[in-house]
This record gives sequence, C-alpha cells and structure tokens, in this order.
Amino acid sequence: MEHGHEFNSWTFIVDGGPVSIAVAIILLVMSIASWYLMLAKSVQLLRARKATATYIKDFWQAATLDAAIRTQSGSSPVARLAQQAVEAAEHHQQHATKRLGDVCTQDEFIARVMRRAISQENARLESGLTVLASVGSVAPFVGLFGTVWGIYHALASISISGQATLDKVAGPVGEALIMTAIGLAVAIPAVLAYNALVRGNRVLLAQIEGFAHDLHTLLTTGAPLLNAANARNAANAKSHAHLKEVTV
Repeated sequence: MEHGHEFNSWTFIVDGGPVSIAVAIILLVMSIASWYLMLAKSVQLLRARKATATYIKDFWQAATLDAAIRTQSGSSPVARLAQQAVEAAEHHQQHATKRLGDVCTQDEFIARVMRRAISQENARLESGLTVLASVGSVAPFVGLFGTVWGIYHALASISISGQATLDKVAGPVGEALIMTAIGLAVAIPAVLAYNALVRGNRVLLAQIEGFAHDLHTLLTTGAPLLNAANARNAANAKSHAHLKEVTV
C-alpha cells in the first residue's frame, strides 16, 4: 500500500523559491506588526479611558478651577484638553484689549482651541490603525498570491516529471493552499481588532467632547452646566415632594 503525500509547509515554501520565501516573510512581518499594534493600542485605549474617567470625576469635585487643572498630570486626553482651554481663556483675557477682542469673541476663541485639541487627541488615538486596516485588507491577497505561485510551481514540476496522477497533483496543490490559510490567519485578527479599537476610540471621543462642552460652558459663563442641572433636579425633587405633602 502506497503512502499518501506527506504535507510539509516549510518544504513547500523553500521549494517555491525566492517568491514563496518572500511571501512567507511578508506575512510573518504583517502578523508581528498587527499583533504588536493590537496589544499596544488596546493598552493605550484602556489607560486613556481609565485616566479620562478619573480626571473628569476629580475635576468636577475640585473646589476651584486651578485646583481642578492640577488634579492630574497631562497623561489624560481630557487633562491636555482642559490645560489648553484654560490657557486659551487666559490668553484671550490678556489680549482682549487689542485686536484679538475685535477679531473673535472669547467663546469662539476657546471653542477653536478645543476643536484643535480634540483633533490632536483623535489623531493620537488613530495612529497605527491604518496599519491594522492595511494588514486586514492586503494579507489575504498576499496569501492568495503565494497560493497561485505555489500551484504554478507545483504543476510545472509535475509536468517536467511526467507523473500527472491524482496523488502527485493533490499533494503540492494542497500545500499551496496553506499560503491562503496563513493570509487569512493574519488578516482576521487584524480586522477584528481594528473594528474594536475604532469603536472604543469613538466612545472615548464622545466622552471627551462631552467634557469639552461642559468645560466650555464653565470658561465662558463662569458656572458649570452640571451645577445648573443639579439645581434643576433638586428644584424638581423639592416641588414633587411639596405636591406630595399637599395631596396627602
């Protein structure tokens, strides 16, 4: 009884020549780069979300604005945003008597600085995601190219040997398909990680924009919107309690 073809991916890659070796190296580099970015960006996102939540909580619990700004270092996205917004407000107050006050109001000036700060934080969060997207879209085609080249190389070798039986063809063709499988194995985690990181960044940016809106209200009106909301809630609760006592 004859033994079937013994699959050996490494032998197939080496026998495929420089093209197969180059494809394998490219897929390996893509895999290492994507996994590094997946881990690094995940840690960055988790730290940023934790630091943002802590900073926002400590900021609104601070007694004064100066104390709120010093609640945390600049490692948090909202900390950098708050620092730039406060510096913009102070800059406008110092130069309001000059042409700056005629060109734009304090409201508009602070809003511009905040939009720029949010854009910078968005760019910082999205750095590296292009590589993940590229790996997710290109890796399957690189693997497919390796498969096509492997099948061509295998069929050429079989035609030279003159043995075109099924067992002689199925083995090399099956080995060539391993390149497509490797390409998919590299691409699928990259795509899943990219989608998860993009969604996480959107949630974090929404939180940053909400804080920026409240901080903008504080810097332009002198009173935080949170206090006004709490005051309205307290007034509504008091009126409901009064109505309940009247009805009783």
